Amino acid sequence: MSPYHRDLLDPIPALVLRVRENLNLISSYVPDRLVAVLYAYLPTRTTLETTRNLLLAAASLAPSPEGPYLAPGPGSAHAVLDAFMSYSIEFVFWPDFAGNCSHPNTFSDNLLQNLGNLQGVRPYVRVGGNTQDYALYNESLFTAVHGIYDYNRSRDYPTTVQIGPSFFESYSTFNDTKFTHGFNLALGAIRPEGWQTLIDTVPLACRAIGQDNLDRWEYGNEPDLYSVSAQGPVRPLTWNAETYVAQWLNGTRRIREALEAACPAMLDDNLYSYAAPSNGGVYNPLQAEDQWAAGLNSDGNVGTFSTHNYISGAETPGVTLQETLMNHHTTTHSVDAHVRTYRDIVRRFGDVPPHILGEHNSLYHQGKPGLSNSFGAALWGVDFNLYAASVGIKRVHMHMGTDYRYTSWQPINTETTVAGTKPPYYGNIAVAAMLSPIHPSLAASDLPSSLLPSRRPKVSMAHIPLPTRRAAAYAAYLDDAFARLMVINLQAYNSTVNGTGTVPDPDAPERPVFRYTFEVPLQRGEARVQRLYANGSDAVSGIAWDGWSYNLELDEGRPVRLRNVTVGEKLPVRDGVVEVDVQASQAVLLSFVGET
Repeated sequence: MSPYHRDLLDPIPALVLRVRENLNLISSYVPDRLVAVLYAYLPTRTTLETTRNLLLAAASLAPSPEGPYLAPGPGSAHAVLDAFMSYSIEFVFWPDFAGNCSHPNTFSDNLLQNLGNLQGVRPYVRVGGNTQDYALYNESLFTAVHGIYDYNRSRDYPTTVQIGPSFFESYSTFNDTKFTHGFNLALGAIRPEGWQTLIDTVPLACRAIGQDNLDRWEYGNEPDLYSVSAQGPVRPLTWNAETYVAQWLNGTRRIREALEAACPAMLDDNLYSYAAPSNGGVYNPLQAEDQWAAGLNSDGNVGTFSTHNYISGAETPGVTLQETLMNHHTTTHSVDAHVRTYRDIVRRFGDVPPHILGEHNSLYHQGKPGLSNSFGAALWGVDFNLYAASVGIKRVHMHMGTDYRYTSWQPINTETTVAGTKPPYYGNIAVAAMLSPIHPSLAASDLPSSLLPSRRPKVSMAHIPLPTRRAAAYAAYLDDAFARLMVINLQAYNSTVNGTGTVPDPDAPERPVFRYTFEVPLQRGEARVQRLYANGSDAVSGIAWDGWSYNLELDEGRPVRLRNVTVGEKLPVRDGVVEVDVQASQAVLLSFVGET
């Protein structure tokens, strides 16, 4: 990977800069002590000859950044579940996103359908989050939700919440969508009004969702944080796995009793199950392995092993777009921690249900302006979600809420935010396209649906390691047949003044172009090219996927082909090699047709 152009700088400072770049590039391959020595040596004004020797010595320890890079076989790939690209919606804002029977939110529905058209199944929707553990039922409430904000606890959602009967109408507005409904454990297990809420709302939820649209139930959100929550602890510091499991089993058994009375058909063995433990992370006081050891699945009703993840926090010092989000190494380290925890549990206990991220996004505390709502965050989302798929996480639910900075779309107009499609959604679209169950040869031929395969093929994902944190690549397989390749360039490029994403910068530098070369399991053929594009990583508007816009103002979120974007590119595959040029801050999907 290298830019086409070369800057003409004073030779020694330029070469020192080049050494530093190469040291960053090969940091995963060079011993830490050698890197430290080289960095210590660079500040001195060395001779050109010595600097060149240092550069050559360092570069010799790493594979060539030019490639070619080998697309691994299907044996290195992991299969995903249906609707891999899914969502989690903050409980209290569910009526904003879905609407109700008289005023359904067709904008949200259109955006979900776009993803369903690409990945073959509409996203599953988990309705939960922090506010599921604040919600108490009020049968007399005329509105769906009544919330009171306490800015000392959170400025982004109410922490005193009542829901009324009409809250459950929102489950009827999306067709062909499976749901996870979250019940309140934080208050439900320790307060009479919380326990009564559980008893009262199980019948309402099961009747509203229906047998055909149920994915899982969930009892409690992030119980590992109950004793240390930044929004106020709801358990003492003595809170432990044994106490949690006792409360969880007591509540889920009461849910089962209520279902038996109200919706007995939903107790089918293939239908009645939970997403659990829904922990907020892997380093918190309550550990998943201890929860499992304490008997979390003793009733055999945990259907998915669900964990939550955020790369960092909105207020964390030093958080930047380039080093926090647009950094492949940060992403892999974050995901790998979850994978290690899951593997440890599988090794110890054997039969553990599939691993999903039941809630995740970029920066906790609802994201940071200029980062979480930027095109760079969309690229991060592509990298994060595809990497998660490549290491065995079976489904991801990206979290959203009204006025949240990291949300994929704003569902309604508010005093602070206009309804509309946000940059992260375009990243979600790219992920869904990469995971399409339709083979490129069939998609390209525009066959009628009656002639398409009746059986959905297994879709699996493999990671293609690159020797840099500024790019990532993945290969997709359909029933073990190589189908697609995604390249994500994570080099930040600002096109606006001070990177604010609003005012175009008339003095923006030339945008670098990078060439990537891959060895693929095709001797000859061609690759159809689709690009995820914006003017820069700092952009907050003007995003396009393969020339399509999904903006609200164009056709209520339905795809509209733009006139000013190049589409229809094709690249040759020659002797098993394909080359593709990618601009800084851009992602490219290659769909292959050819001879093996």
